[in-house]
Amino acid sequence: MSGTSLDGLDMALCEVSGHGKETQLKLLAFETYDYSESFKNEVREVFSKQTVNLEKLCLLNSWIARQHANIINAQLKIWNVEHNEIDLIASHGQTIYHAPKRLHQQAQHENATLQIGDGDHIAHHTSIITISDFRQKHVAAGGEGAPLAAYGDYILFADKKVDRILVNIGGISNLTYIPADGSFEDLLSTDIGPGNGLIDAWVKQHFSPLKYDVDGKIAASGNVINGLLEAMLKEQFFKSAFPKTTGPELFNIAWVEKIILDNTIKIEKNEDVVSTLTTFTATLLTSAIKEFTTSDKPCEVYISGGGVHNKLIMQTIKTNLTEIKIDTTEAISINPDAKEAILFALLANELVAGDGSCFGNGSKSTPNVGMGKVSFAG
Repeated sequence: MSGTSLDGLDMALCEVSGHGKETQLKLLAFETYDYSESFKNEVREVFSKQTVNLEKLCLLNSWIARQHANIINAQLKIWNVEHNEIDLIASHGQTIYHAPKRLHQQAQHENATLQIGDGDHIAHHTSIITISDFRQKHVAAGGEGAPLAAYGDYILFADKKVDRILVNIGGISNLTYIPADGSFEDLLSTDIGPGNGLIDAWVKQHFSPLKYDVDGKIAASGNVINGLLEAMLKEQFFKSAFPKTTGPELFNIAWVEKIILDNTIKIEKNEDVVSTLTTFTATLLTSAIKEFTTSDKPCEVYISGGGVHNKLIMQTIKTNLTEIKIDTTEAISINPDAKEAILFALLANELVAGDGSCFGNGSKSTPNVGMGKVSFAG
């Protein structure tokens, strides 16, 4: 898994048996390979931009795949795992642009999303069958191509007695709500808004060489700028109903800077902006969780992704939701850093071994389709 934060490649070595609700998954190993600045700069040339060099985009499609293949080959050697012991690689690829209709608003076009890092190149350079490009079938069936967490979350975490909310705080935050003893049609999976993305971007721009706010320490040293927080919360995206998706195409540094300029907000120190962006993320998460915890059934919230390491975000959520059980997915035996990679392993397993029965009729936002394209080795 390689996310919109461009931090690195998450690799989860999974042992899977069964399919659907009978799936058994064991995480054997996990590692994140940190991308070099040169790698990030290559991707940034085409990432989340309306206008790019088409030749560069074409070149990166195979180049990223070869880089990922090299990283996988090296990691398998470190793990002392032979290539012929691996049945499948589930490769998310690198998202370059996410364009739901709610964002592009072009009448003649539907939802769209683009991930590069072609599966054929990974399969060829690793000699392992590769499943990739998961999001296109979701879009073809009427979905927005995200979030895809719903499928794996339902398989792994649905419970007969308690409502569960699975929150992932990556560059963008998303959640899956699974009502107690509910069917797949009963759940809802949606993006919430910015997660770590805006915080990381501001830190990189103003606190170099730091790449992110370690443990939320920068935010804790600043003060919330209420005018900025209130202005950001007025964004039209937050007024539309769940489910919905978004990305850095909307929520980026330019968006923050425009709000500051348009509202003539005075910035005394950059720590205050980090504090405000952190509170912004926590506020969005708190509000979304509250929206799904109105029933009289007990509810458990489990959080994963890089945001679990931001102590201020986690503490703010817990302080604002004292009546709800909140923990990381570690409490239910899933490494919170590995969860997204694990979910794509499950999607690959469902494609080759599943029958779709546990997903019923699906819904518009979570259609029951087999996702991923198969690239044979050789």
